[in-house]
Amino acid sequence: MEEEEEFTRKLFFLLLTITIIFSLFHLSAAEGDATVMADLAKSLSPKPSGWSGSNHCKWSGIACDSSGRVTSINLASKFLSGELPPNLNQLSRLKSLSLQKNSFSGPLPSLANLTSLEEVSLNSNNFSSVPPSFLVGLTSLQTISISENPNLPPWTIPKTLAESTTLNSLLASKSNVAGPMPDIFGSFPNLKNVRLSYNNLTGSLPPSFAKSGIQNLWLNNQLIGLSGRIDVLGTMSQLIQNNKLQGPYPDFRKGIDVTLGNSNSFCNASPGPCDPQVTTLLEVARALGYPMALAESWEGNNPCQGWNFISCDSEGSVTLINFGKQHWGGMISPAIANLTALKTLLLNDNNLNGSIPASLMSLAHLQLLDVSNNNLSGKVPTFASSVSVKISVLSTVIYNRFVKKRSGNYKSVKSFSGRKEKVKKEVGGVSDYGGIVSEPHSQSSGNSSDIQVYDGGNVDISIEVLREVTNNFSEDNILGQGGFGVVYRGKLHDGTQIAVKRMESAVMSSKGLNEFQAEIAVLTKVRHRHLVALHGYCVNGNERLLVYEYMSQGTLGQHLFEYNELGFPPLTWKQRVTIALDVARGVEYLHSLAQQSFIHRDLKSSNILLGDDMRAKVSDFGLVKNAPDGKYSVETRLAGTFGYLAPEYASTGRVTTKVDVFSFGVIVMEMITGKKALDDTLPEEKSHLVTWFRKVLNSKDSIRNSLDPSLNPDEETFESICKVAELAGYCTARESFQRPDMGHAVNVLSPLVEQWKPVSNDEDDSFGIELQMSLPCALQRMASS
Repeated sequence: MEEEEEFTRKLFFLLLTITIIFSLFHLSAAEGDATVMADLAKSLSPKPSGWSGSNHCKWSGIACDSSGRVTSINLASKFLSGELPPNLNQLSRLKSLSLQKNSFSGPLPSLANLTSLEEVSLNSNNFSSVPPSFLVGLTSLQTISISENPNLPPWTIPKTLAESTTLNSLLASKSNVAGPMPDIFGSFPNLKNVRLSYNNLTGSLPPSFAKSGIQNLWLNNQLIGLSGRIDVLGTMSQLIQNNKLQGPYPDFRKGIDVTLGNSNSFCNASPGPCDPQVTTLLEVARALGYPMALAESWEGNNPCQGWNFISCDSEGSVTLINFGKQHWGGMISPAIANLTALKTLLLNDNNLNGSIPASLMSLAHLQLLDVSNNNLSGKVPTFASSVSVKISVLSTVIYNRFVKKRSGNYKSVKSFSGRKEKVKKEVGGVSDYGGIVSEPHSQSSGNSSDIQVYDGGNVDISIEVLREVTNNFSEDNILGQGGFGVVYRGKLHDGTQIAVKRMESAVMSSKGLNEFQAEIAVLTKVRHRHLVALHGYCVNGNERLLVYEYMSQGTLGQHLFEYNELGFPPLTWKQRVTIALDVARGVEYLHSLAQQSFIHRDLKSSNILLGDDMRAKVSDFGLVKNAPDGKYSVETRLAGTFGYLAPEYASTGRVTTKVDVFSFGVIVMEMITGKKALDDTLPEEKSHLVTWFRKVLNSKDSIRNSLDPSLNPDEETFESICKVAELAGYCTARESFQRPDMGHAVNVLSPLVEQWKPVSNDEDDSFGIELQMSLPCALQRMASS
C-alpha cells in the first residue's frame, strides 16, 4: 500500500511538472508572437487604425487562438507602406496572411517552415527582393498570390514549393518570374489555378503538368516566350479549353488525331484559304497582338456580317475600321492598304507604337485617319489634301512623338491642318492651355456635355470693351496659347487687371463650345478663394471669350520648370507646401463642399495660378464633370493631360473624384522633385514621374537624393518634405479605392503650414456672398464691399 501511495505521489508531481513546463512553453511562444507583432506595428506606415494597447489579439485585422497565438493577419487595402520585419515566420500558428493591395517594399517576407500557413496574399505591392527561404516547408499551403509586384528582380519558382502538396492556387502574374518552370507539378494533386502571365518564363512546359489537377492555366505574354512541345496539354483532362484560334482551318496530315473543340473561330469549317478581306483584317489583328475583343466577334468568312468595329458598303467592301479608344497595344499594320475601299480609319486613344505605314497613302478613297493619343513616332506620310489626318500635337506633352522638343520652350508646333501656331509664354495669365489632350473623333453632333449652362445671370461684356482693354488683342499682351484659344492680359477702366481667353473661330467646334459653356456653368455655381474667378463672358459671332481675374505671378509650372529663363527666384519649401494646401482646399471644395460635387479632370501645374502673394488658385474648368454624390462614376470621353491621368481613367474612361486626387499627387511630386510629370528628355526609367518617384519612397535617403536641388533643406524641413512625399504616394496609388479623399490631404498639409486667418470678412471662402447669388449680383456685392 505504501508503495502504491509513493508511486501515485511521484506520478502527480511528474504530471504537474509537465503541465508547468507546457504552460511556460506556451507562455513563451505567446510572448514571442507579441514581439513579432510589435515589430510589425513599428514597420507599418501609417500605423493601422485600431492598433493600440498591448494586447495584439484585439488589434483590428488580427485573429488569435485561445492561447493568444496569432492565426490570421488581414491588412488588405489599408494604404500601408514600409518593409515587413524578417521575423514574421516566427508566428508558427499563422494560417492566413493577407497584405495585398498596399505599398509594401523591400524583401518579400520569409515564410520558411510556417507549417500551419494555408493562405498567402501579397499581390499588388512594391516588394523588391525574394529571400531564398521564401517558400520552404509550407506543408499546409493552399493559396499563394504574389501577382502585380513589378519591382521584384528576376526569380525562379523554387523546387521547395513541392513540399506544399495541398496547393490549390499559384498566382504570380506580373511578378518577374523568370527561367524554366520546375518539373514539380506532380506534387500538387489538388492544384486548380496557375496564373503566371506577363513574366519571363522560358523553356518548355514541364511534363509533370500531366500529373496535376490544373483546370485554369494562364501562361500568356512572356517577355521572350516559352518554347518546345505542348503535347503535354493534351493529357491534362481537367484543363478547361477556351481558345479563340482564327484564320484558315488547319490541314493536318493523315494519321493525326486532332480535337479542336468548339470555341475557335476559323474562317471556314474545312481547310482552305480565307476571304482576302478576312486575311487582311487578321493581319491587322496580328499587329495588335490579337485582342480578345476581335477574337470573340470576328467569326465566319465575311467581315461585313456582324464583325464588330467594321462597316461595309453595299458592295461588301470594308469602308470603315473603328478601333478608337480600345487601349490596345501593338502597331499599325501596312496590310490595311489592301482594303482598297477604306474611307475611315480610327485608331485614336490606344497604346500603339511604331510609325504610320507609308502604304496607307495608296488608299485612294481614304477621307479620315485618326491616330491621336498613341505612342507613335517617325515621319508622317504625305497624304492627299482630301485626307483629314488627326495626330496629337501638344505644347507641353508630345504624346504622338512626331514633334520633338527643342531646348527651351516650343517655338512652334505644326498642327494636322498644316497651320503653324506660335507659342509665346510670359508671366501671368490663366493657364497654359496647350496641354489639353484632343478628345477622340466623334461622328455625332450637338452638345454632348453633361453640364448645362447656368441661367442665373452672367456678365455679358461687349467685344468692343475687350478690344479696347487688350489693345485690340495685341500680341504684346499674349499670356499663353494652346487648346482652343489665346489668353490676353487686359486692364479695365477702374484699374482691374483681367485675363481674356479668346476661343478662335477657326478651331471652334462642339467640344470648344462645350468647354466654354462648362466654364460658365461651373464658375457661376462655385466661389472659393482658391478657385480662379470668372468676371464675365462675350459672344461675338463664332467667337467665344471668357474674362477671368488676372493672376500676376503666372503658373506653378513656370515657377517649377522655367524660373531661370523667367528670372524668378526658386520657390521655397514653405511656398510649395502652402501652394499644395491651397490647391487641396480648392479641389476639396469642388468635390464635397460646394452645393454640387464636381470633378475637375485636368489638374496640372500649368493650371495652378499664383497671385502677388504667391497664393494659389485652380483654373481651367472646361473639362469639369458633375459628380452628384461626390463618388459617382461618370463614363466620359478621355480628356486631360498625359502624365496626370489616373490609370483607371486612362484605361476605362470612367471618372470619380479620385482621378483629381491622383493628379494632385502628381503635382505634389513635381513640387518635391522639380521634375515634370512626363519628360522624354530623361532616361526611360525616369521619364514618367509617378512610376519613378513611387520607387524613391522606399527610403528617406532616396527621397533626399530626388529633391529639387534648389530646396537644400535642413532636417526640420526635410521631415516636412517626407510627410508630403508620403501623401503624394498615397494620392497616386494604382487603385482608386486606395487613394484618400482631398479632405485627408488638407488635414495632412494644414499642420505643416501656418494657419491662414482672415483679415476681414470679405476674405472667407465665399467672398462674403451667397453661393446661390447670380454673377451680376455677386460682382455688385464685391464692388460695394
